[in-house]
Amino acid sequence: MCAPAEPVAEIRKGERTLSPKPTSVQYNDWHQVEVEPLETFAPTLPISVIIPSCQTPAETLARTLAALEGQTYPRELFEVVIVDDGSEPPLECLPSTPLDVKVVRQECRGFGLARARNSGARAAAHDLLLFLDSDILTEAGWMMAHARWLHTVSDALTGGPVAHVAIDGINAETIRHRPGSLDVLFSDQQADPPLSAGLMARTNNLTSRADDLFRAIACGNFGIGKDFYWVVGGFDESFTRYGAEDTEFTYRAYTRGGLLVPVRSAFAWHQGRRSEDRDAKDRNRRLQHGKAVHLIAHPSYRGNSPGRIFTVPQYVVTVDGRQRRTDQVIRAVVNLLADRVHDLVVRVETDASGDDERLERLEEAFGPDPRVRVAPTRSALDEFPVSPFYVELPAAAFARGLVHRLRVRLKDAVIATSELSDGTTVSIARSWAVHRARRTGKSPADFGAVRAIPAAVLRLKAAGVVEGDAAEEPVDYPTNRERLRDQMRDIRCSRGIWAFCKWMIDMVRWRALNKWQAVRWRLRRVTRN
Repeated sequence: MCAPAEPVAEIRKGERTLSPKPTSVQYNDWHQVEVEPLETFAPTLPISVIIPSCQTPAETLARTLAALEGQTYPRELFEVVIVDDGSEPPLECLPSTPLDVKVVRQECRGFGLARARNSGARAAAHDLLLFLDSDILTEAGWMMAHARWLHTVSDALTGGPVAHVAIDGINAETIRHRPGSLDVLFSDQQADPPLSAGLMARTNNLTSRADDLFRAIACGNFGIGKDFYWVVGGFDESFTRYGAEDTEFTYRAYTRGGLLVPVRSAFAWHQGRRSEDRDAKDRNRRLQHGKAVHLIAHPSYRGNSPGRIFTVPQYVVTVDGRQRRTDQVIRAVVNLLADRVHDLVVRVETDASGDDERLERLEEAFGPDPRVRVAPTRSALDEFPVSPFYVELPAAAFARGLVHRLRVRLKDAVIATSELSDGTTVSIARSWAVHRARRTGKSPADFGAVRAIPAAVLRLKAAGVVEGDAAEEPVDYPTNRERLRDQMRDIRCSRGIWAFCKWMIDMVRWRALNKWQAVRWRLRRVTRN
């Protein structure tokens, strides 16, 4: 599961070659990174500050720029790129500022924050990017706090906290000539604390093994290297309504193996209380939820409802059908599709070159199924780069509920394997560890715990050699008694009891609905006759 490392961009400064390295820490433990202390950090790399703006009031933007003027980062080492997202009239007359500012304009196509951030990244002259909303005021050490991490780690995503404050009676000149910090200036103003405090506490400041760390980074105040920004893919420009585009971006950065760093000293203030225009924002966020469900493959967004197909599957299962009979491969795929885990795609790797009949049989069996890829030309990592789990197994490995059991046994490890009697292995790995291994040239096992699972625990058994045409072969769907037994075996805690009760209720409801539909159909026939 390890591919060649991706190149890391080198930046020349005078006679010295600077090259931030990709992270090699375990999990998201950013404490393991040897980063220069803020007190002694001497910046050398230039930065582009990208500020999307749409109908931003002149005084609001003036206050934002006034706060940037007070940065402790050397002024000759940063530029400000303001992206005008179709403002009418266009943003032409900027507030007076000594900063190096340029304006990029794009036409309005609805809520264009995602497009504006990408436009700013393309127009940026430098390789380190800081993103700031047009109504956010930065403390003097904001840029230095982000920059020391971006100088060290090439695939870091740094996020700073944002508090909301009322700014009545405060103008750009007040901010520009304040004697101390913004915190002191706003001491008499009503304010709301940053929203991420609860998640930070639950995840021990993003160093725990939780898999929803991406929810803690707010994109109104974050930093990233330009190379890694485009490896992630930039922001999804199909988001044309407020809400979810930032979480979807940080989700991709996380699953791509980025190091999420909470930078508390990169503090910033949003101009206005959180309650302002909250109803409209909450409404748009609810409308965006359906879109986010397809793109963020995490249970907190999509749950575990059976029968649905998503744009980004949660599991990518690669079946090694080489050196196996075609009927064995078909049987393995059919049983995977009947697995209790529905949020998956199956990739069938086969040595069908020169064997047109074999490939034709596989295409006929699975070609129309959107969850199956026959003889894919790309690796799972490239075809589904942000699916959170990759599973690999030989076609001979057979067990009902295999994907579910692999996930349960993986727990919080990064990779888990089980060896079959013939020496082949079944494995499950987290995508962020596989991506990190590709960039560093290491193994996914270097980035966290590894578990060995006995084949007996997974209830693995050989698929056997099936005689005759596989198309006539009965499908190994589990019986209701077997499904009930499997569900009861998975009860290990109060959460398992709740999941079992919910499953029982769904089963009873489904059977009752089927009975009622049959009765209605019979009554309708009797009435017609």
